[in-house]
Amino acid sequence: MARRAEPPDGGWGWMVVLSAFFQSALVFGVLRSFGVFFVEFVAAFEEQAARVSWIASIGIAVQQFGSPIGSALSTKLGPRPVVMTGGILAALGMLLASFATSLTHLYLSIGLLSGSGWALTFTPTLACLSRYFSRRRSLAMGLALTGVGLSSFAFAPLFQWLISSYAWRGALLLVSALSLHLMACGALLRPLSLTEDTSVGGPGAQLSSLLHHGPFLRYTVALTLINTGYFIPYVHLVAHLQDLGWDPLPAAFLLSVAAISDLVGRVASGWLGDAVPGPVARLLMLWTTLTGVSLALFPVAQAPTTLVVLAVAYGFTSGALTPVAFSVLPELVGTARIYCGLGLVQMIESIGGLLGAPLSASTSRPQDLVIEAAETKIPLPKEEGLGED
Repeated sequence: MARRAEPPDGGWGWMVVLSAFFQSALVFGVLRSFGVFFVEFVAAFEEQAARVSWIASIGIAVQQFGSPIGSALSTKLGPRPVVMTGGILAALGMLLASFATSLTHLYLSIGLLSGSGWALTFTPTLACLSRYFSRRRSLAMGLALTGVGLSSFAFAPLFQWLISSYAWRGALLLVSALSLHLMACGALLRPLSLTEDTSVGGPGAQLSSLLHHGPFLRYTVALTLINTGYFIPYVHLVAHLQDLGWDPLPAAFLLSVAAISDLVGRVASGWLGDAVPGPVARLLMLWTTLTGVSLALFPVAQAPTTLVVLAVAYGFTSGALTPVAFSVLPELVGTARIYCGLGLVQMIESIGGLLGAPLSASTSRPQDLVIEAAETKIPLPKEEGLGED
């Protein structure tokens, strides 16, 4: 393959954006919508909410902790075979989860196996995308990551409907079939060779240089702290709303509201990252601060209107920080070291992804969450003198 002096900023890169769009949908769109299954697992296995929340946390942690493996394999073999293999593992994990008889089975199938598949897909795809763009990197990243917002909007009510129609086991079978499309995403990834690749050495030399790179290490610590709280609403929001008296379908729909706002935030942030002069890190600081404020207000909000406003605010700001966060990294480490750099960041920030959801869960057994999926109702307003809805 002929080496290019600089990223093409287009061309086949737009096909890589398309691949990353569907890949992000099938990885983090599924993860974000998994709160719908949370209630079903609490009811089916009669376990504490904190223990059930470890399913998603293990999946996120394995995806991030295993990212250096996906990065190293992509450096040696190219991203295409690595991502296609990850798609097979992700689908196999969901398939085996549909036969689970205990939480341990779900930890191993969804958390470990599907998480390993996600580790082989997400990081290599975004690293490949970063190498195709320079001037329009933030916009390309924002467009690619809108797949998370669109799929979260579609998957949350879809998964609730699948559970109502086929129970949680049948729903997981269909999620497994969806995950197989990650193989098609991998097939679209064409490796790109740049002239600066020869100056950075192999994966070992790149890792050594990054571990002595002060700005990179500080940035990694910051992203780890962000990651600790980032997924909490997507794991616990449905259960929290049902504790407040919401029915399952309206609760799942609020996740879709957040997903729409997330979608707008990603596109707006990607455009601003390329259009506004100055360091992109300033935008990252703004979006991160606003995300933290909206998260802090969720536990004290009670009124439905307030909860909707917070969901919109959280969706926009958390979506806006994502493309900017990934766009800053190539500026720190260079495009030649992006596979190794992104993999190392994902591995270290897995600590936050692992601990965030369990630390924020209630340790009590939430009997109110034992709800049959088929018993979803549209709530009617209570009138004075009536004992039931």
